[in-house]
Amino acid sequence: MLRFRQPVSSQKGQGQGLLRAGQIEGREWWLVGFAVTVTLALTVGIVFLSFYGNHPEDSASFWADPKAWVRGLAAFVLLFDLYTVYQHLQLQRVRRRLAERDQLFKLITENAADMIAVVDNDGNRLYNSPAYHRLLGYSVEELRSGSSFEQIHPSDQEKVKQAARRVRTTGQGQRLDYRIRHKDGSWRVLESTANPIRNAEQEIQGLVIVNRDITDRKHAEQALEHSAFYDRLTDLPNRILFGDRLQHALIRSLRHSDYKFAVLFIDIDGFKVLNDSLGHSAGDELLIQAARRLITNFRDTDTLARSAPPDSVPSQNGLARLGGDEFTILIEDVFNPSDAIRVAQRIQAKLATPFNIRGQQIVITASVGIALISSSYSRAEELLRDAEIAMYRAKQAGKARCEVFDPAMHSSAVQRLRLETELRRGLENGELLVYYQPIVSLDSERIIGFEALSRWRTPDGLVPPAEFIPIADETGLILPLNRALLREACQQLREWQSQFECDPPLTMSVNLAPKQFNQPELRNEIASVLRETGISPSALNFEIMETIAMGNADRGLEVLTDLKALGVRLSIDDFGTGYSSLSRLPRFPVDALKIDRSFIMNMSEDHESREIVRLIIMIAHSVGLKVVAEGTETKDQIRDLRSLGCEMAQGYFYSPPVNAQAALGLLAAGDPAIVRS
Repeated sequence: MLRFRQPVSSQKGQGQGLLRAGQIEGREWWLVGFAVTVTLALTVGIVFLSFYGNHPEDSASFWADPKAWVRGLAAFVLLFDLYTVYQHLQLQRVRRRLAERDQLFKLITENAADMIAVVDNDGNRLYNSPAYHRLLGYSVEELRSGSSFEQIHPSDQEKVKQAARRVRTTGQGQRLDYRIRHKDGSWRVLESTANPIRNAEQEIQGLVIVNRDITDRKHAEQALEHSAFYDRLTDLPNRILFGDRLQHALIRSLRHSDYKFAVLFIDIDGFKVLNDSLGHSAGDELLIQAARRLITNFRDTDTLARSAPPDSVPSQNGLARLGGDEFTILIEDVFNPSDAIRVAQRIQAKLATPFNIRGQQIVITASVGIALISSSYSRAEELLRDAEIAMYRAKQAGKARCEVFDPAMHSSAVQRLRLETELRRGLENGELLVYYQPIVSLDSERIIGFEALSRWRTPDGLVPPAEFIPIADETGLILPLNRALLREACQQLREWQSQFECDPPLTMSVNLAPKQFNQPELRNEIASVLRETGISPSALNFEIMETIAMGNADRGLEVLTDLKALGVRLSIDDFGTGYSSLSRLPRFPVDALKIDRSFIMNMSEDHESREIVRLIIMIAHSVGLKVVAEGTETKDQIRDLRSLGCEMAQGYFYSPPVNAQAALGLLAAGDPAIVRS
């Protein structure tokens, strides 16, 4: 019979425990055998004494001293009793030790957090610690009534049986994880270690199994793994998981020429403005709702909800959030660009439906870039890169569009990256210069001020502003560039004012970039430059794009009011091209409107453009604002502007932007007509 009172971890300890139990049995049998032997000897002695006691003549010498014989028997009996008492005491001592060990084992197992079980070679439970009831809810009777495999998850039973067979075969315990059913029907994860129980002959009679509940740890590990591959906000696959799926799709396409797919790169237009105006929590809610719409747009909901096996590829579509407002989609069975374009248009239509964010109706658009698989791709990163390049081309083309990648886009992106790198180097090397274009009074035909403009002169010549200004604006380089421009322009203005006395004094106009307009420290930076250069604030004019100043009316009013408190002048640049609300215009503390060149260049030939210019001038005058016309190039334009009451003009008709030395020559001449063509 298997003894399980002393299950210990080492084979040596197990052998010693079973040996002590065998010693007790041996001693008991020895004591019984010895008592029987002594009893038989006494019986024989008594019979013999009785027999020969009747014939004293035959054994007179033997019975010469019968009392000695009786004393000898008594002494023998006394010795036997003493030995019996000694053996009994020894047995009692061993039994007490075993009882103490049993009590210790019971104390340990009943209070252990782990579940301890003893099973025989057939898998029948011989012992279960109370932890089974605490952790799994089963009573002792319920556990005894069935096999130890009944509660194990069907998918894990064979694994557990194989592990038990290995322990019995090799005698070496091993650790494994498996699932076991709780009495309430849920599944718990156990970490189990099994060790063999050996008898005195070192034969394995059963197993001691120690189980630890690691369900919470497993859940934590799964949550950690999920967070590593899924986006926290939308619960969509993240960049890592999407890249893995895309790489598998790419490998499959290289092996099977008939397998075609495309990557769609989706970016929400103007999300940063929305995020800044409504708050980040509202922006997060918009992203969550947008993700839900994208999910419902596709059939492969299973792919979106769980991680695919490492060697598999999403069967239909795969959606992921790369970060911010960027989403990507892997669509299969795409054989023509038109197939991917139709999907992109369906996405844009889904996202165009107004979102309800905290009671507000928000309408968004999305730009989509498309990259189709081809033999030129060897890595997933390349395909994703080209889809992103196509998305940026869609934004540059006017947003709310979709573009399919072509190699020319990659060349353009490489060129842009080269320009960005060289622009950073140019800022460090002092290659960025300030040029000045005169602003002329149409009444006096004299220069009343200049607009300071950035120019980039490289060793290979001037780089057109249309090439580097957008890059500087996107990368944030516009901030140090415009700070340096403001300081140099103000210093130059102070020199010119000291050389040429005018009434009113010469002014300097400087553009405020969108990133500058949103900077909290803008006012302090301007005040610092005014103190350093010593020019009057009223001689400094800041031009703010109409879409920036009035896009967020409350924020625009706050910034403009803050700047106006410094005493500087303010102008709305490119007026007529944005979405100004004329009812809000009188509230803004501005001094002038600047008519965009697109209206000026056509006003002489196009009646509609001339009428727009007339209306802008009339509106500006009705609220007490002056008007500057930029982009003037012909005498007819100057004549028409003067007849409409426009106060100031700026353009190539008078002078292109020139360096400080050439601008000084214009001031000295007193007549900008010297540079007219």
